[in-house]
Amino acid sequence: MAASAREDGARGQKQGRRGCKHYDRGCLLKAQQTCEECSTLFGEYYCSICHLFDKDKKQYHCENCGICRIGPKEDFFHCLKCNLCLAMNLQGKHKCIENVSRQNCPICLEDIHTSRVVAHVLPCGHLLHRTCYEEMLKEGYRCPLCMHSALDMTRYWRQLDDEVAQTPMPSEYQNMTVDILCNDCNGRSTVQFHILGMKCNICESYNTAQAGGCRISLDQQ
Repeated sequence: MAASAREDGARGQKQGRRGCKHYDRGCLLKAQQTCEECSTLFGEYYCSICHLFDKDKKQYHCENCGICRIGPKEDFFHCLKCNLCLAMNLQGKHKCIENVSRQNCPICLEDIHTSRVVAHVLPCGHLLHRTCYEEMLKEGYRCPLCMHSALDMTRYWRQLDDEVAQTPMPSEYQNMTVDILCNDCNGRSTVQFHILGMKCNICESYNTAQAGGCRISLDQQ
């Protein structure tokens, strides 16, 4: 068998048909979807650029991404600024960050650009794997990179308004104010301190962080 392989290799060299140096038979290797001799189908999907063989999953090759992606192609578009194929319903409706797809997912720290898991675009423009996003929502609601709300929290903020109104603070805290920074609009404001949360005076979000110490108004001491 080995002798036969060497003979084939020598014959291939004489005929100018040679593959890589690691291929003992020395034959020219031509990647294609079917065998020229017996027409055996190597893969339902074949990309002549990536030389990818796979089962049919509605794949398509994206020239801008430089790789094959699972489609169907008509359901996706390539965002040139984000440098990633995204769902058609996000076209013109997402915040772009240049080359954001080249960053790793901040949840699992795995690559996003070449991942077979669909990317989810947060309102702030950062990307997570869809599966990581769903797991994140079980624990919190903020982007792990910039702390911006990862979904529309308006309904919850109004519920929190009612809870704050129904939960008066003890008398020693009723005149206390605090400086806050809003993670959603990046605005700063001074508001009344409350244990349930401090509401941004600009965008009415409770996604805020204390930016200074508590103090009591001098005219109410």
